[in-house]
Amino acid sequence: MHSPTNTVAQVRGGFVGAVSGAVSIAAHGMAGGGAPPGDGAVLLLAACVAIGAIVSSLPAAAHRRGALLAALTAGQLVGHLTLTMAGEHTHWLSMSAPMLAAHLAAIAVSAVLIRGAERGCHAAIAAVTRLVLAVLSSPPAEAPLWTSTPVHRATLSPWLLAGATAGVRGPPVSA
Repeated sequence: MHSPTNTVAQVRGGFVGAVSGAVSIAAHGMAGGGAPPGDGAVLLLAACVAIGAIVSSLPAAAHRRGALLAALTAGQLVGHLTLTMAGEHTHWLSMSAPMLAAHLAAIAVSAVLIRGAERGCHAAIAAVTRLVLAVLSSPPAEAPLWTSTPVHRATLSPWLLAGATAGVRGPPVSA
């Protein structure tokens, strides 16, 4: 069974790969490259799967904001290069200011959305865990507390006990 940390890492990797591909295709189309050719789409899919797998396999310490921003940046760069090399749209690394701003905005927005998805994943895992534990746990045993209540109170025995004493208790008179 996966731990919640592993599940969230897989969600993060899937989102980084998917966002990298989606932004690459959108930017390629907006830059006048048109639809990616068949080979370009397959190469882009392979590159995005590789980026997602790398991000999901990173240790837990690497899941900070900086690492997420670096992964999104690398994913967009790999997607951009993949589509540029596969098509006839050859602008390589020469990015205009609007294209660079669009990529930076996409990185920032994607990072915020991925962090929100991680928090939602944690909340969903916690809710499902509580639900499963509530359904599968056995109910507490309810046994009534039994106490004996006297039915008849003897009145002779206290008198006998009181009369059997040897008098006043205390130290001897000589002391």
